[in-house]
Amino acid sequence: MDKWEMYMQIKQLLNQGFSKVKIAEKLGVARSTIYRYIEKNPDSMAEWVKKSKVRKKILDDYKSIILTWLREHPDMSAAQVMDWLLEKYEGLTVAESTVRNYVRELRKTYDIPKETISRSYEAVPEKPLGAQMQVDFGQTKQLSSDGKQVKLYCAAFVLSTSRHKYMEWLDRPFTTRDVIRCHENAFKYYGGIPGELVYDQDALILVSENSGDLILTREFQSYKEERNLNLYVCRKADPETKGKIENVIKYIKNNFAKHRKYYGLDSWNEEGWKWLERTGNHKEHNTTKKRPADVFAVERQHLRPISSPIEGYFDNNNSSITRTVRKDNTIWYKSNRYSVPLGTFNQINSVFIKVTDDTQLLIIVPETGELLAKHFIETTKGNLIQDSNHVRNRTVGIDAYITKVAEKFTEKEVAIDYLNEIRKLRSRYIRDQLQSIHKQTSNYTQEVIDQALVICISSSLYSATEFSDVVRHVDRQRDKTIPTYSASDINPLHTSSDSHYQTSVYKRDIQEYVSVLEGER
Repeated sequence: MDKWEMYMQIKQLLNQGFSKVKIAEKLGVARSTIYRYIEKNPDSMAEWVKKSKVRKKILDDYKSIILTWLREHPDMSAAQVMDWLLEKYEGLTVAESTVRNYVRELRKTYDIPKETISRSYEAVPEKPLGAQMQVDFGQTKQLSSDGKQVKLYCAAFVLSTSRHKYMEWLDRPFTTRDVIRCHENAFKYYGGIPGELVYDQDALILVSENSGDLILTREFQSYKEERNLNLYVCRKADPETKGKIENVIKYIKNNFAKHRKYYGLDSWNEEGWKWLERTGNHKEHNTTKKRPADVFAVERQHLRPISSPIEGYFDNNNSSITRTVRKDNTIWYKSNRYSVPLGTFNQINSVFIKVTDDTQLLIIVPETGELLAKHFIETTKGNLIQDSNHVRNRTVGIDAYITKVAEKFTEKEVAIDYLNEIRKLRSRYIRDQLQSIHKQTSNYTQEVIDQALVICISSSLYSATEFSDVVRHVDRQRDKTIPTYSASDINPLHTSSDSHYQTSVYKRDIQEYVSVLEGER
């Protein structure tokens, strides 16, 4: 109902003897709203209603894009709308209730209903600070930038008391080694290890429940012993035991991942960690009514300190973040590309990165711990940060090629000067130019190519095509030269006898030919 209609109903109920508390319950509004309406007389109420109709709302400037999101994704929640607004418009300050009311009004005005799915949970007592962390895995399908569907896999962690979250994504199913690496990253992210880790019955961790005697996978059992972890594996059909992490997985899917375009694994993970800072760990939790980041500042003091890094899973420099090596021999970090040595893509699929003093980025080979590259971190976005040692020195090959072609000529230094002049004029096609000239030097004699070089220089003909034309011209002129001979070079036709000059030839009578032509024999 609108404001004026509510005002009239409140006045009628008051006249009928209802208390303010009962009126608030009957109309489904807060008591403060009832008090605010009662204070106004009809004239002031009419003026207030008139002003409210023309008053601009905080989110009116973003109305079109919010409507676009709601129409494209009718199941989008107000919480996700708020997160997308904060992501797209940095510096925007708006209350969650404002976004919720605005989205509700838009849905009603433009008839965009939203389906809701409810699920019941049993209340579970809170754990002491640092006592428990819950772990689970999730899957989601996203559309990539080229319209294809990509399946992504998520490992999520949450501290039970503070609700502080951490997550990592892969574009392939997790292996046990991946799970261990994610645990190490989570422990480093939290700055310690909690007293207990709660899991579902996942095949990456558990082989068999064995009536309470857990049989873990060999690799995870070794990791458990080395880190001295206290594990608790939930029984089947027991959602309450790990309800917190199930809510986190649902939250990640519906608030972060839902309707988000996929532009690559590195970018996706970076967006996810930014989402944790902006929304996942910053927003007030509905149950605790506190921000996870604020409570975590206290809870991290109750975590067990991390010992030295586990051998075999991380390099010697304790890198904690992996990056995929791209085809152009670069990696992504915070929306910038950083170069690695040429040929790295053909040898290494992924690398570890480590940030030192927030100014330098170290790129490290996972297996050996070798420092592959070091860059200063760029603060802006969309840049290529490239080490000069990682760029192919194309001039070395051309210089060597010029020397090789010049050696075909008698005057090598003159040929080098000529070829360098071609390089200045046709630098973009110098390799093709050299290949053509090199071919001509192989097809013609030394004299021809030397003479052609002299003619090209004197006539300022600096191109492979002109050199080829001159070479052919010189070769043709050489073929037209008529040799001269002396009398001693001429061999006589006869040397011993001239008897063949005295031989007589038999002559037929003409009548024989006449008879043949007339058909007579």
